[in-house]
Amino acid sequence: MNGIHDLGGMDGFGPVEVEPDEPVFHEQWERTVFATTLGRGTRNVHRFRHAIERMDPAHYLASSYYEHWLTGVATLLVEDGAVTPEELEMRAGGRFPLSRPVAPLPPPEPPAPGAAPRFAVGSAVRVANAHPLGHTRCPRYVRGKRGVVVRLDGSFPVPDVAAHAGRSDGESTYAVRFTARELWGAAAGARETVHVDLWERWLEPA
Repeated sequence: MNGIHDLGGMDGFGPVEVEPDEPVFHEQWERTVFATTLGRGTRNVHRFRHAIERMDPAHYLASSYYEHWLTGVATLLVEDGAVTPEELEMRAGGRFPLSRPVAPLPPPEPPAPGAAPRFAVGSAVRVANAHPLGHTRCPRYVRGKRGVVVRLDGSFPVPDVAAHAGRSDGESTYAVRFTARELWGAAAGARETVHVDLWERWLEPA
Protein backbone atom coordinates (compact mmCIF):
# COMPACT_ATOMS: atom_id res chain seq x y z
CA MET A 1 0.00 0.00 0.00
CA ASN A 2 1.07 3.59 -0.51
CA GLY A 3 1.44 5.35 2.80
CA ILE A 4 3.54 7.65 4.91
CA HIS A 5 5.61 4.65 6.06
CA ASP A 6 7.09 4.30 2.55
CA LEU A 7 9.66 7.09 2.89
CA GLY A 8 12.34 5.73 0.54
CA GLY A 9 13.50 8.42 -1.87
CA MET A 10 11.64 11.20 -0.04
CA ASP A 11 13.27 14.23 1.56
CA GLY A 12 12.34 17.33 3.52
CA PHE A 13 12.00 15.60 6.90
CA GLY A 14 15.02 17.24 8.50
CA PRO A 15 18.43 15.84 9.44
CA VAL A 16 18.94 12.35 10.85
CA GLU A 17 19.84 12.80 14.50
CA VAL A 18 22.56 10.41 15.64
CA GLU A 19 22.65 9.87 19.40
CA PRO A 20 26.13 8.96 20.69
CA ASP A 21 26.10 5.74 22.76
CA GLU A 22 22.38 5.34 22.14
CA PRO A 23 20.86 2.74 24.52
CA VAL A 24 18.78 -0.15 23.18
CA PHE A 25 15.77 1.16 25.13
CA HIS A 26 15.26 4.70 26.38
CA GLU A 27 12.30 3.84 28.63
CA GLN A 28 11.02 0.71 30.39
CA TRP A 29 7.82 0.77 28.32
CA GLU A 30 9.88 0.30 25.16
CA ARG A 31 11.35 -2.88 26.63
CA THR A 32 7.83 -4.11 27.42
CA VAL A 33 6.57 -3.32 23.92
CA PHE A 34 9.53 -5.17 22.41
CA ALA A 35 8.80 -8.29 24.46
CA THR A 36 5.06 -8.12 23.76
CA THR A 37 5.64 -7.77 20.04
CA LEU A 38 8.00 -10.74 19.92
CA GLY A 39 5.27 -12.78 21.58
CA ARG A 40 2.35 -11.57 19.49
CA GLY A 41 3.29 -9.40 16.53
CA THR A 42 5.85 -11.73 15.03
CA ARG A 43 3.42 -14.63 14.70
CA ASN A 44 2.86 -13.07 11.28
CA VAL A 45 5.43 -10.31 10.83
CA HIS A 46 3.88 -9.26 7.51
CA ARG A 47 0.50 -8.67 9.14
CA PHE A 48 2.23 -6.78 11.95
CA ARG A 49 4.00 -4.51 9.45
CA HIS A 50 0.70 -3.87 7.68
CA ALA A 51 -0.84 -2.82 11.01
CA ILE A 52 1.89 -0.19 11.39
CA GLU A 53 1.41 0.94 7.79
CA ARG A 54 -2.25 1.63 8.56
CA MET A 55 -1.40 4.23 11.22
CA ASP A 56 -2.81 7.71 10.67
CA PRO A 57 -0.05 9.65 8.84
CA ALA A 58 0.08 12.44 11.41
CA HIS A 59 0.39 9.90 14.23
CA TYR A 60 3.08 7.96 12.35
CA LEU A 61 5.29 11.00 11.77
CA ALA A 62 4.89 12.34 15.31
CA SER A 63 5.56 9.05 17.12
CA SER A 64 8.71 7.13 17.95
CA TYR A 65 9.91 3.78 16.62
CA TYR A 66 8.58 1.76 19.54
CA GLU A 67 5.31 3.68 19.54
CA HIS A 68 4.87 2.37 16.00
CA TRP A 69 5.37 -1.13 17.40
CA LEU A 70 2.94 -0.45 20.26
CA THR A 71 0.26 0.81 17.89
CA GLY A 72 0.76 -2.15 15.55
CA VAL A 73 0.59 -4.89 18.16
CA ALA A 74 -2.31 -3.20 20.01
CA THR A 75 -4.24 -2.95 16.74
CA LEU A 76 -3.75 -6.67 16.12
CA LEU A 77 -4.86 -7.51 19.65
CA VAL A 78 -8.07 -5.53 19.12
CA GLU A 79 -8.69 -7.05 15.69
CA ASP A 80 -8.18 -10.55 17.09
CA GLY A 81 -10.63 -9.91 19.95
CA ALA A 82 -8.03 -10.26 22.71
CA VAL A 83 -8.71 -6.76 24.08
CA THR A 84 -11.12 -3.89 23.40
CA PRO A 85 -10.28 -0.26 22.61
CA GLU A 86 -12.10 0.71 25.81
CA GLU A 87 -9.87 -1.57 27.89
CA LEU A 88 -6.76 -0.06 26.32
CA GLU A 89 -7.94 3.48 27.04
CA MET A 90 -8.80 2.55 30.62
CA ARG A 91 -5.28 1.19 31.19
CA ALA A 92 -3.68 4.16 29.40
CA GLY A 93 -5.75 6.69 31.29
CA GLY A 94 -6.89 8.41 28.11
CA ARG A 95 -7.02 8.15 24.34
CA PHE A 96 -5.18 5.18 22.81
CA PRO A 97 -4.85 5.66 19.04
CA LEU A 98 -5.07 2.55 16.87
CA SER A 99 -4.41 1.98 13.19
CA ARG A 100 -7.14 2.35 10.60
CA PRO A 101 -9.23 -0.74 9.71
CA VAL A 102 -8.07 -3.19 7.08
CA ALA A 103 -9.46 -2.35 3.63
CA PRO A 104 -11.52 -5.18 2.06
CA LEU A 105 -9.30 -6.88 -0.51
CA PRO A 106 -9.69 -9.73 -2.99
CA PRO A 107 -7.76 -12.89 -2.08
CA PRO A 108 -4.07 -12.43 -3.00
CA GLU A 109 -2.75 -14.54 -5.85
CA PRO A 110 -0.61 -17.38 -4.47
CA PRO A 111 2.78 -18.18 -6.03
CA ALA A 112 3.00 -21.07 -8.46
CA PRO A 113 4.30 -24.02 -6.40
CA GLY A 114 7.81 -25.11 -7.31
CA ALA A 115 8.12 -22.65 -10.20
CA ALA A 116 11.65 -22.10 -11.53
CA PRO A 117 13.02 -18.52 -11.43
CA ARG A 118 11.97 -16.52 -14.50
CA PHE A 119 15.05 -14.30 -14.48
CA ALA A 120 18.80 -14.86 -14.30
CA VAL A 121 21.76 -12.75 -13.22
CA GLY A 122 22.14 -10.04 -15.86
CA SER A 123 18.45 -9.98 -16.85
CA ALA A 124 17.11 -6.51 -17.59
CA VAL A 125 13.83 -6.07 -15.70
CA ARG A 126 11.22 -3.44 -15.04
CA VAL A 127 9.29 -3.21 -11.78
CA ALA A 128 5.53 -3.30 -12.25
CA ASN A 129 3.95 0.12 -11.76
CA ALA A 130 1.21 -1.17 -9.49
CA HIS A 131 -0.15 0.31 -6.28
CA PRO A 132 -1.85 -2.35 -4.13
CA LEU A 133 -4.18 -1.45 -1.30
CA GLY A 134 -2.67 -4.09 0.98
CA HIS A 135 0.78 -4.87 2.31
CA THR A 136 3.80 -5.19 0.03
CA ARG A 137 7.56 -5.04 0.41
CA CYS A 138 8.03 -3.43 -2.99
CA PRO A 139 8.98 0.21 -2.27
CA ARG A 140 7.10 2.88 -4.16
CA TYR A 141 10.19 4.63 -5.53
CA VAL A 142 11.23 1.64 -7.71
CA ARG A 143 7.84 0.97 -9.29
CA GLY A 144 7.91 1.42 -13.05
CA LYS A 145 11.73 1.65 -13.02
CA ARG A 146 14.28 -0.41 -14.97
CA GLY A 147 17.05 -2.39 -13.31
CA VAL A 148 19.33 -5.40 -13.71
CA VAL A 149 19.24 -8.63 -11.71
CA VAL A 150 22.55 -9.05 -9.87
CA ARG A 151 21.73 -11.97 -7.57
CA LEU A 152 19.17 -14.77 -7.15
CA ASP A 153 18.26 -15.12 -3.49
CA GLY A 154 16.11 -18.26 -3.54
CA SER A 155 12.47 -18.73 -2.60
CA PHE A 156 10.89 -16.86 0.31
CA PRO A 157 7.32 -16.28 1.56
CA VAL A 158 5.55 -13.49 -0.31
CA PRO A 159 4.69 -10.65 2.12
CA ASP A 160 1.81 -9.53 -0.14
CA VAL A 161 0.20 -12.95 0.41
CA ALA A 162 1.29 -13.75 3.97
CA ALA A 163 -0.03 -10.48 5.44
CA HIS A 164 -3.57 -11.12 4.23
CA ALA A 165 -3.96 -14.87 3.74
CA GLY A 166 -1.62 -16.17 6.44
CA ARG A 167 0.11 -18.48 3.98
CA SER A 168 3.87 -18.86 3.73
CA ASP A 169 4.03 -19.83 0.05
CA GLY A 170 7.48 -19.26 -1.41
CA GLU A 171 8.36 -17.30 -4.55
CA SER A 172 11.69 -16.49 -6.22
CA THR A 173 13.40 -13.33 -4.99
CA TYR A 174 16.09 -11.24 -6.65
CA ALA A 175 18.55 -8.47 -5.86
CA VAL A 176 18.01 -5.81 -8.52
CA ARG A 177 20.44 -2.95 -9.20
CA PHE A 178 19.06 0.45 -10.24
CA THR A 179 21.04 3.51 -11.24
CA ALA A 180 20.34 6.57 -9.13
CA ARG A 181 19.46 8.48 -12.30
CA GLU A 182 16.86 5.87 -13.26
CA LEU A 183 15.21 6.37 -9.89
CA TRP A 184 15.57 10.12 -9.39
CA GLY A 185 16.51 11.69 -12.73
CA ALA A 186 19.49 13.58 -14.13
CA ALA A 187 20.13 15.47 -10.89
CA ALA A 188 21.25 12.21 -9.22
CA GLY A 189 24.87 11.11 -9.27
CA ALA A 190 26.05 9.45 -12.47
CA ARG A 191 27.86 6.56 -10.72
CA GLU A 192 25.62 5.81 -7.74
CA THR A 193 23.42 2.69 -7.70
CA VAL A 194 20.77 1.28 -5.38
CA HIS A 195 20.15 -2.44 -4.79
CA VAL A 196 16.64 -3.58 -3.87
CA ASP A 197 15.42 -7.09 -3.00
CA LEU A 198 12.21 -7.89 -4.90
CA TRP A 199 9.83 -10.80 -5.30
CA GLU A 200 9.26 -12.18 -8.78
CA ARG A 201 5.61 -11.07 -9.04
CA TRP A 202 6.83 -7.46 -9.15
CA LEU A 203 9.19 -7.97 -12.09
CA GLU A 204 8.68 -8.12 -15.83
CA PRO A 205 11.19 -8.23 -18.72
CA ALA A 206 12.48 -4.74 -19.59
